[in-house]
Amino acid sequence: MIEHLNKLFDSRIRIGIMSALMVNDTISFNDLKTLLDVTDGNLATHLKTLEENNYLKVQKGFIGKKTNTTYTITRVGETAFRNHLQALEKIINGLG
Repeated sequence: MIEHLNKLFDSRIRIGIMSALMVNDTISFNDLKTLLDVTDGNLATHLKTLEENNYLKVQKGFIGKKTNTTYTITRVGETAFRNHLQALEKIINGLG
């Protein structure tokens, strides 16, 4: 069971990012920052790791003159996260 856990989701911040993306079509950097109560740098580092593993897609744009960065989950990311959650459930159920 434990071998099915995904090391990329060891961080509470990455779990938070992926959870937010599972229930939102898109979410902005600022909304994630507020939701997870993290610094810009910390959030950016975790987002970059997830992006490098093709778990999320980044869209950069503008709202007026302000930059606006939004994120969406990829199919690869959704599958990986669902598999991780299923592995956690099996471990929890196995302990009960």
